[in-house]
Amino acid sequence: MVNMPDFSSNHDKLMSMATSLEKQIGHLPKEVKFCKKCVVSNQRPRITFDEEGVCSACRYAEWKQREIDWSVRGAELKELCDKYRSKDGSYDVVVPGSGGKDSARVSHMLKHEYGMSPLTVTWAPFQYTDIGFQNFQSFIQSGFDNFLVHPNGLFHRKLSHLAFYLLGDAWQPFAYGQMAMAFRIAMKFGIKLVFFGENGEAEYSGDLRHAKMPGMPLEVWREVYYKGSMVDDVVEKGLEAGIFTPEEIKREQASLQFYRAPGLDEFKAAGAQMHWFAYYHHWVPQENYYYCREHTGFEANPAGRSEGTYSKYASLDDRMDGFHYYLAFMKFGIARTTSDAAHEIRDGHIARDEGVSLVKRYDGEFPKLYYQDFLRYTGITDGQFNEVLDHFRSPTVWKKEGGEWKLTEAVWHPKHLAAAGSKLSF
Repeated sequence: MVNMPDFSSNHDKLMSMATSLEKQIGHLPKEVKFCKKCVVSNQRPRITFDEEGVCSACRYAEWKQREIDWSVRGAELKELCDKYRSKDGSYDVVVPGSGGKDSARVSHMLKHEYGMSPLTVTWAPFQYTDIGFQNFQSFIQSGFDNFLVHPNGLFHRKLSHLAFYLLGDAWQPFAYGQMAMAFRIAMKFGIKLVFFGENGEAEYSGDLRHAKMPGMPLEVWREVYYKGSMVDDVVEKGLEAGIFTPEEIKREQASLQFYRAPGLDEFKAAGAQMHWFAYYHHWVPQENYYYCREHTGFEANPAGRSEGTYSKYASLDDRMDGFHYYLAFMKFGIARTTSDAAHEIRDGHIARDEGVSLVKRYDGEFPKLYYQDFLRYTGITDGQFNEVLDHFRSPTVWKKEGGEWKLTEAVWHPKHLAAAGSKLSF
């Protein structure tokens, strides 16, 4: 890998700008509560709790089970596909994804059960893992055309470096491209239909305003998916900090297009539509795993569970993933195990007390396996990493005692166990 430019002289400047683009933190409640049915807390951005102390995702899961006739939804999907299916076998739907269990299932079902001709598109991870690239290749070999788009490497690393300071998440440039690039490719090819997997806000305890819609309105993406800031906000701060020059930004406008979602008017003018596959088919991550083991050659992590959780089949492709979740642990006191266990509780796969025990054991585990890769990629030192980490620690859930940081609010703490009626003790 080409060495990252030396940004050490910019550290103090960026620290003075830290959190300036992270718009979620200021809206979090000061009194921490945990859902009485799952293990998520009210520190998860955009979550809501009802008067019974149950989170919005659990209520949404109950509503799906009670109200949705999936045969009717499947018929709606068939009708949609009948409308957009090409007559000559040309591409008629874009499916973005990594070749992991979720996007692979969406692609496979659209092709083999609904007769579509998908063009799959992959916004490359920062740094592939061996198993991630193997699964990506297996997916393609199972019968799919694919565009693998690697962004401008140096530009991408600079954005990641900035996002670490400004948003507390070096992974954010991937999020920009993952969403926007699919639409850019669709519009270039004149494809009118784009299918993502699940509405993460509905499935993982977020904003339910659009939970009962087949797609997500573009006008809410900034708030819901981008932490309140778009890529041009990051670029502006990068110019201010001296990471970018005006000449560089002018030169890299072509690269920037892949991070910018099309404007609402542009999208509508193209006649394109975006849909969630999970709106039409009951979304169960574990079932996606078994489906893709059979149909697309997907394999779980041969090393066992992923750092920070007990799961071995989710988010396997990128060496940076663990730091995305670890920074969330700093900001919200909940991380990857919380997300995995909460969903599996709603799916009926584990009981709440088992989820609590898993959270205590694995949530917030430091992702040491790829730590040196992370430092090299973002061009920071171990000391700078820890300084940024401490800057993003929420005072609502963290306290320093005797020179060490202590998590003051956790689902396994006695007061929260008692509030949920649990008989567990640790």
